[in-house]
Amino acid sequence: MERWNNGKKKQKDGIIGNPKMIRRRFGQYSNIPIFQYSKGVTLIELLIALVISAILIAGIYRAFIHQQKTYATQEQVADMQQNVRVAINRMMREIRMAGFGVRDVLNSPGVNGYTVEITPNADSITIVGGFRRISTLATDAKGGTDSITLANATEASQFDGPIHHFICIGGIESHIVQNRVGAALTLDKPLKVNYLAGTPIFKIHAVTYGIRDDNGTSVLFRDLYSNTTSTKRETVAENIESLQFEYFDASGNPTVIPANVRMIRVTLTATTDPNLPDPELKKAGGDGYRRRTISSNVQVRNMGVSP
Repeated sequence: MERWNNGKKKQKDGIIGNPKMIRRRFGQYSNIPIFQYSKGVTLIELLIALVISAILIAGIYRAFIHQQKTYATQEQVADMQQNVRVAINRMMREIRMAGFGVRDVLNSPGVNGYTVEITPNADSITIVGGFRRISTLATDAKGGTDSITLANATEASQFDGPIHHFICIGGIESHIVQNRVGAALTLDKPLKVNYLAGTPIFKIHAVTYGIRDDNGTSVLFRDLYSNTTSTKRETVAENIESLQFEYFDASGNPTVIPANVRMIRVTLTATTDPNLPDPELKKAGGDGYRRRTISSNVQVRNMGVSP
């Protein structure tokens, strides 16, 4: 409540600015500071709060570390599974095409030394076939002639050289290119039948799949020019621990005779990154790596097919 004295406004009633009220509450000679009566936190309460906070932070950190390890594990497994899929899918496509359009060039000396469509081994395989479509015929080609013209000179140059000169025409017959002038190719023997312009032209390769060590990492390789001085080994997938092939004849019986092979079983095992072992797996008695094994059966379409 405000008071007036001779028309002048006086201060409000209350403790602040009113000595009488201060003496009335604390006594005439009280020296007690007003701030002593403010509420606060004791040392024990502060310590208890710190302990509880520490427990909560420790729990959150533990959960974060566990989640981080789980994410890293899932990422490694996903990479490993992707490696396996890429590796086996590429092999299956080419193994399935083994023997396509190559019968006429398999006689000695063969395609870069290979005289059979499939060279079977337990841990590697070499397959011969017209795997790559290079070009098409620019003009009609008549049977009995030994020359053809491709769409352009650049594509025709793919057959230059002794390790590249194996050609398949329309998947029907195969030849060795003797000479090239621009887009025109001279073959080693006359064509058997007539071909129309636009007929596809394939390049024949002898491709080898196997495992090799690449600076301490086991990798699946694909060699496009195996058995030559121009070997071209490319890495298909890393961290491939093992590769196994089994060969079966038309009756499903195991065989090692190339001409009798009708189905091939491919078994491939991949591991997680060898540079990132899992300590938990080591504690359990393992070597610290996860593994995935995939097995697939491939029917070899062109084996046993009459030309």
